[in-house]
Amino acid sequence: MKLDVRGLVQRFTTPAAAGRPATTATVLDGLNLATADITALVLVGPSGGGKSTLLRILAGLDVPTAGNVAFDDVPLPRDETGLRGYRRTVGTVFQAYNLFPHLTAMDNLLLPLVHVHGLSPAAAADRVRGPLERFRLTQHAHKRPAELSGGQKQRIAILRALVTQPQRLFLDEPTSALDPEMRSEVLEMIGELRTSGTQFILVTHEMAFARRVADEVAFIADGRVLAHDRSRAFFTEQAHPRVRAFLDGALAS
Repeated sequence: MKLDVRGLVQRFTTPAAAGRPATTATVLDGLNLATADITALVLVGPSGGGKSTLLRILAGLDVPTAGNVAFDDVPLPRDETGLRGYRRTVGTVFQAYNLFPHLTAMDNLLLPLVHVHGLSPAAAADRVRGPLERFRLTQHAHKRPAELSGGQKQRIAILRALVTQPQRLFLDEPTSALDPEMRSEVLEMIGELRTSGTQFILVTHEMAFARRVADEVAFIADGRVLAHDRSRAFFTEQAHPRVRAFLDGALAS
């Protein structure tokens, strides 16, 4: 996975209402980011700095105000038809699990395979059984989300994205709503994906984990990339004072 982002701008306008004028917020401000051919990119930085907005653009969920994005030298589409096709080739996991509460875990996994990717129910079930066993979730397949722990629900959400056999995964703070024990379950799963060669871009505040799984790390703040390097150099040779202070605080906590 080689990513090339040039001059990315994202602005959101709030319409005028109740006597208040319209306002415009710039979330990404000419952001540039170019990686080597890597497996795992981790985005870190303060809340509100633009990480999630960048991830949504990379996942094809939002269209930027300006700028260009390319993966492996192929530009990201900007029209809805092209983006719809692109979204079928990637998987996205958010902080919230977004599981259908009335369906079992198994049915949540089968739904996109059958209704989006066109597999028969039997073929979809065959594809899902192996990953369920691999990630020790088979015994929970018959349960509805209300019967699962937070860690189990998030692992099912990751698995739902994974069984579509995406080119890459986009994960936005997948552990932020979990307690430490459940968080470790999800981080272990992502670590296994990294070991198996699954390409992913991860937004996280888990600095120790980022250091372990990332090929490259980018620090996003104020809508720009303030620092970007190979993982080891990013954490051990960081010269940017703001980034160094952020890392010192995060790794000490």
